[in-house]
Amino acid sequence: MRLENCISHEGRREEQFFGNFAPSPISKLIEPSSNIGTPGSSSPPAEESIEMDFDTPLRPKSTPFPFTEHQRSYARMDDSENDSGSQMDDASDSEITLFDSVYQAVPSIGLQDLPIEVLEAILDHIFGFRISPTSRSGMEVSSIRRSWGTAMRHARRRQLTELALVSQVWRILVQQRLYRHIKLQGTYDSLEGAMLHFAQNQHLQPYVMHMEIWFPVFQPSYGRLVMSPSLSLPTVTTDGLTNAAYVLPGNNCTLEGVFQFVAATLPSVQVLSLEGGERRKAPKVHHFHSRENGSASPRSLTPISSVSTLITKGQWNLMRDNEDFATVLGALPNLTHWDGSYSRPKSKSYITLCEFLPQLPPNISNLKLCLETDYRREPVMPAFFSKAAVKSHFCSVMAANLSQLEHLSYTGRVCHMFLDTAMRSVDPRNTRLKSLDLTVKNCCRPLASFHESGSGIQDLGFIEAFEKLVVSAVRSLAVLNQVEYMRIRFVDLDSVLPALNPFFLLQNGVCSGVWSERIINEMNRARPQVTFVELSHSFGNIIYNKEGRMVVAPENPCQTKITSLKLENYRLLANRMTIH
Repeated sequence: MRLENCISHEGRREEQFFGNFAPSPISKLIEPSSNIGTPGSSSPPAEESIEMDFDTPLRPKSTPFPFTEHQRSYARMDDSENDSGSQMDDASDSEITLFDSVYQAVPSIGLQDLPIEVLEAILDHIFGFRISPTSRSGMEVSSIRRSWGTAMRHARRRQLTELALVSQVWRILVQQRLYRHIKLQGTYDSLEGAMLHFAQNQHLQPYVMHMEIWFPVFQPSYGRLVMSPSLSLPTVTTDGLTNAAYVLPGNNCTLEGVFQFVAATLPSVQVLSLEGGERRKAPKVHHFHSRENGSASPRSLTPISSVSTLITKGQWNLMRDNEDFATVLGALPNLTHWDGSYSRPKSKSYITLCEFLPQLPPNISNLKLCLETDYRREPVMPAFFSKAAVKSHFCSVMAANLSQLEHLSYTGRVCHMFLDTAMRSVDPRNTRLKSLDLTVKNCCRPLASFHESGSGIQDLGFIEAFEKLVVSAVRSLAVLNQVEYMRIRFVDLDSVLPALNPFFLLQNGVCSGVWSERIINEMNRARPQVTFVELSHSFGNIIYNKEGRMVVAPENPCQTKITSLKLENYRLLANRMTIH
């Protein structure tokens, strides 16, 4: 609002309040033809200043100026042509008037004037916080168990993308979040479109930190609609109703094309995800284009020096032998973290890893392997694992690599031989292992007792094998003296009492989970300073909740989770105690 409008507004309020009193002097000020000093003159002389000497009535309480009014005095602006512009007299020489102090122009403060830390906090609150895998907090022990699926991925709703239009600073911060983690289909069309997009917007290239490529394992093939008992499904397309039969993909790119695209277009990528897909008898992703001259000379992928973390999902479709592993891992010279998982349990998964793990690159310090992901108990050990057990013992092979690792997370079949072998092969003066996370699918047992090799809380053979594994893990703490975090757990999604699934947890010098006299004695020898949260002699009260399901209520009503499981109590469940 202009200063003259503000003064006119105040004058009208005074006239309404004082009724038929003398005309307000403020109203005279705003009349262009009036001048208090020289009536009738349209403008004062240039060499004289305007001075007002009159008493104004007290202002009513409803006015927005609670402070005491001063006598008004206005000074003429000096229009000297010698100066480059008009300047106000020094405040120390003239009294600041009431309206000048209220309506004085204050420099505006915009959103871009806030500290960058405040803007980052605002956008983290809107988008959601994601930890960078290379930050110090991202490499802590507590973050090793987190999934890399959405490590740095943010929401891409249109309302959030429009925040880039707020200011130039926000444009950079918002685009950094939107492009930090991108996911593309592993086809030539998708990569060409992405390459064209980044060529036209080169300022976006350094923002990409996590590049994820997924390869289709089938594609629809459309034909004429014919009523037949086949598995072809009717599909509505632009040409009408047709039958869709799913066949092998025909436009998938090779790993050679992926690595060339990332190396040439995205210079700041730190995390590379490759997803081979999930399907029975899925096609293997080709590493290179077909050879035209039939040469058998070894070939290599374009190296990507910026990548420090590799995630391979559906790993069987990506790497199946030593040459495949060496080709992919060899193209990442600065790789330190490898997260590999298989979609389906296979004997070849154990066999191929047994052959390659002795050749694991020495620069890899964080290893996460997931060989079986169904998380359900087994009545007996499946036949496919017996094929792998005949060729090699995976636990002994994996233990030989503990000397170079700092963090190990493994999901699959494991037994006490894993840590017994590690104690013999690891030098306690040079050990680097800080965290160990084992999710037990089942415990390896001699093939002679194959019919007694199931898993679950009611399988006494499994409980005894699990106890041996925990005892061996506790004993190994004397050699693995840098370990700060250790978790061994069994997950059964079909369990009627999930709270009784056995687990052992060592964190911050405190233990919880299963215990026995052997475990306590071994802990006193290996880590005397470690304590147990509690040593309860019973599981608690087994009751039915409102939904009719069996639950375990801890003995202490203040507890919300069971922290102590005495292994001897599992015998009650194994002795054919019926649990409905």
